[in-house]
Amino acid sequence: MPTTKDIYRKILKWKYRNISNKQFTNIASAVIGLLAGLGAVTLKNATHLIQHLLEGEFIAEIHSAFYFIFPIIGLLIVLFLVKFIIKKRVGHGIPSTLYAISKQKGIMPKHQMWASILTAPITVGFGGSVGLEGPTVATGAALGSNFAQLFRLNQTTKTLLIGAAAAGAMSSIFKAPIAAIVFAVEIFSLELTLASMIPLLLASITAVLTSYFFLGDDVLLHFNIQDKFELNDVLFYISLGVFTALISVYFSKVYFAIANIFKKLDNPYKKLLVGGVTLGVLVFLIPPLFGEGYETINNVLKGNILAIVENNIFNSISDNIYLVILFLLGLILFKIVATSLTFGAGGIGGIFAPTLFTGSLTGYVFALFVNYTNFFGHKLSLINFAMVGMAGLMAGVLLAPLTAIFLIAEITGGYELFIPLMIVSSISFIITKRYIPHNIYAAQLAKKGELVTHNKDKNVLMFLDIDTLIEKDFIATKPKKTLGELLKENVAKSSRNIYPVLDDKQHFMGIVLLDDVRPVMFDQTMYDKMRVSDIMTSAPEVILSADSTAKVMQKFKESGAWNLPVVKGGKYVGFISKSKLLTAYRNKLIEVTA
Repeated sequence: MPTTKDIYRKILKWKYRNISNKQFTNIASAVIGLLAGLGAVTLKNATHLIQHLLEGEFIAEIHSAFYFIFPIIGLLIVLFLVKFIIKKRVGHGIPSTLYAISKQKGIMPKHQMWASILTAPITVGFGGSVGLEGPTVATGAALGSNFAQLFRLNQTTKTLLIGAAAAGAMSSIFKAPIAAIVFAVEIFSLELTLASMIPLLLASITAVLTSYFFLGDDVLLHFNIQDKFELNDVLFYISLGVFTALISVYFSKVYFAIANIFKKLDNPYKKLLVGGVTLGVLVFLIPPLFGEGYETINNVLKGNILAIVENNIFNSISDNIYLVILFLLGLILFKIVATSLTFGAGGIGGIFAPTLFTGSLTGYVFALFVNYTNFFGHKLSLINFAMVGMAGLMAGVLLAPLTAIFLIAEITGGYELFIPLMIVSSISFIITKRYIPHNIYAAQLAKKGELVTHNKDKNVLMFLDIDTLIEKDFIATKPKKTLGELLKENVAKSSRNIYPVLDDKQHFMGIVLLDDVRPVMFDQTMYDKMRVSDIMTSAPEVILSADSTAKVMQKFKESGAWNLPVVKGGKYVGFISKSKLLTAYRNKLIEVTA
């Protein structure tokens, strides 16, 4: 009877014989889109189930009286799940996917296919102030990566399928298939060619159809354009672009600052205690910070602002409009604090929903302030500015202006707001980029020089594995050895013209060049008098194990050397030759651009 391995081999053989790589990539994209759509539906339904149970009659009174306890309970459950069930690190959605593309050759661990489905709904359902988009994308990307591994696809195809899975996830969540494709191209730096466009389209289409099949016409954001764009509003949209840029810079700065604070706390229980308690207090004082915040966003888009401002610890609101504005500003400022605390305490989620939350309120507050101060004698559409404000925050925080424009355009069901979307998104992006060069997803990778971008040369260098280029057939010597010993043990036995000099603990001290030995190598009177330390020199440059490939290439360029030593922790590892590095670069370029 044939085993599973036999059947698997037969399937692979049939695939190679009957289906071209291009055809299989298209088929795989449609399958992955379906899987990503199912992942999105599962995450959303699981979260809603938890929220429904928490708001049910059974614990309704507890929920009202002890609102602040639920986020802590959710974070504690997530900590136990990660520690005792998953037993592996659960990456934060899109950053972990970017890392897999840049440093793991598109290989994502198998547990990522289900870990976020288990942990993200609990984080969000119990009140964690984060979104589900990041975990949904990570789940889809992991499915795409492991599907590609199963059929032994190359790195380029693997990366494309990860992007297709990400597009499928976003398409399923927002029912915005075009924006989902733009998102995959902008965030994952995919090449937008005909070869990549078809797989992205197929994944996006199958994912959105899956979402419609299981969830019907239900959408996350409910919006109908009531007020048309007017030319008189242009100056106000320009001002909103500047305002959203300021909030975007604040968003990123606070996120990074709080993340750095939690990095100093090594104990996960300490992180949970500090982050969970602080988050609980914030949620108790400002209930709209509970969970993703789509209920608040939809209230803003319906103009039902009283439902938001009356939801506070005092269950009341002043008739003073400026107090209302201050309360909404507080929601904007503290939402990112609550989001950062959720991540710091060990929660699993994404920043997409918090970005939309702060964006809608930013646009609404801006228009509300202009209308009620009446400085300009001009009334703005509160709802339109709220919607465009979301695009401004997306363009600033995510540094993805095209995604922002197309997502909001698709959600609104038309292009009536296309011009203001372009104005606000471009201004917000330009200003924020000046102060925050990389978005929250990519900041850590960019700092290490490991971020995939649209710069093909840099990408190819980054994809190279330095360890595979190290040559170890150089015969080392010691500084106290005589010239005679060097000639007998190194020059006579080695085909190389460089000899690394090491101490007794294998620490790298310098090099001896054959060119420096030649003038005295035939003078036998010097064999016992001259020592290696007399003729050794410093290496023109030293490659450190932590150096990126781009840094290695730069060292070759600046030093003019053809061979450079590699040192790890001060100890000699081997040499890298310029010719081998250039050959590897050329081969990788062919592979990546195929």
